[in-house]
Amino acid sequence: MNRRKSVKAKKPDFEIGSGNVYADLGHADAADRLVKAQLVSMISEILSEQGLTQLKAAALLGIPQPKLSRLLRGQFRGFSERKLMDCLTRLGHDVQIIVRHAPKTRTQGAVSVVFS
Repeated sequence: MNRRKSVKAKKPDFEIGSGNVYADLGHADAADRLVKAQLVSMISEILSEQGLTQLKAAALLGIPQPKLSRLLRGQFRGFSERKLMDCLTRLGHDVQIIVRHAPKTRTQGAVSVVFS
């Protein structure tokens, strides 16, 4: 006797995200959190490239080492975008802010971080 197994369509175990994990998680301030996360990511990358210890990096950035440690672990509450940009300039990088019209496909503008 020939028995056929029925094959059910299996749902994928994942969803395609929006590009902003904070929005996908439902945070009201998702855009702000993403900008901060991108700035912190760049700070972390620069510190790594420069081979600085957290103690030396904290002194250079003008923040206590425990606060820098929290920042590098993604706990950036209490850090303004301005403070993060100041950290980047203290690390020898220019920060440029460009304001332009939003495309006609959107009714509101957006904030984004672009690294060159």
